[in-house]
Amino acid sequence: MKIANIRAVQPETPGSPPDWRTWLGQILVRVDTDEGLTGYGVGGGGPAGIHVVQTALKSLLVGEDPTEVERIWERLYRATLAYGQKGLALMAISGVDLALWDLRGKRAGKPLAEVLGGQVGQPIPCYKTGWSLEEISAVQGAGFGAVKLQVGKLDAADAIEQIRQVREAVGPGIRIMTDAFMSWDVDTALRAAEGFQLYDVGWLEEPLPIDDLDGYERLKQDSPVPIAGGEHEYTAAAFEMWMQRGLHAVVQPDVCWCGGLTELVKIYRMAAQYGVNVCPHRGSEVWALHAIAALSPDPLAESGRPWMTWVDGQPEIQDGTIRLGSRPGFGVTFEERLWRV
Repeated sequence: MKIANIRAVQPETPGSPPDWRTWLGQILVRVDTDEGLTGYGVGGGGPAGIHVVQTALKSLLVGEDPTEVERIWERLYRATLAYGQKGLALMAISGVDLALWDLRGKRAGKPLAEVLGGQVGQPIPCYKTGWSLEEISAVQGAGFGAVKLQVGKLDAADAIEQIRQVREAVGPGIRIMTDAFMSWDVDTALRAAEGFQLYDVGWLEEPLPIDDLDGYERLKQDSPVPIAGGEHEYTAAAFEMWMQRGLHAVVQPDVCWCGGLTELVKIYRMAAQYGVNVCPHRGSEVWALHAIAALSPDPLAESGRPWMTWVDGQPEIQDGTIRLGSRPGFGVTFEERLWRV
């Protein structure tokens, strides 16, 4: 079997935020083989990511054996190394890698969770991410055992007050996490964490810019709340550097950005060695959900992006949990109209 063609498009996403998640948002990658199998993956980078796929990457892929997924990843990474160690090029590679994994599952006739050694059909607990107290409070009765509030636009005092109100709204039985979206400095993060511990907060996510390693070192030593992060980091090698320094209790790679499933599998294996928990960003979407089902000893999946309605076959969260079906590969399909561009 050989790769016959590769294409990428950016489906319309009505309802997505009017920021980089729209104009540099998710791209859909399609890899066709000469045996009639097609694999799909979602990457990032918008039109720039599409350009990378259809120029730099396509020339390296056509004619290759798609079953050699890990070798292909290394080839693509090395070919883009001069300009793509992080960011857009890795987002593009992620989409390609996921499409190759989809082919791997389809060729085996198994869902990827089974290819990775796990099972499908088991309920996986989910947590709901929200941007406001009202959104978080609305999960009452929806079965979620955990919620996460975005607090990065607030100062420490206001963030603590918001978390106090969340705890009051959801009660003692719901786990609460926070996400500061790289918006604070060390002192603000420590002040917030001191207050968060009063309300049994499970983690403080990405309080600092992703490259402030010395700042994260101080948080590791002084924060009373565990530190999480990683949705904006790339490659397993970068995550291993974090793990070697013990900077995060929880790492949160986004499989559609960090390099694909090839890298996510490596991150899981490293995390097991270093005693770090892995909780992928947007884990309830199928691209990470198969890995969670197979590789997470304590699975927890984050709610996905509601505007990605063009993914047909994405399982829904019901009563706070999500289940994978038995279709091969990632188990999702896409309408042919997406390719009429």
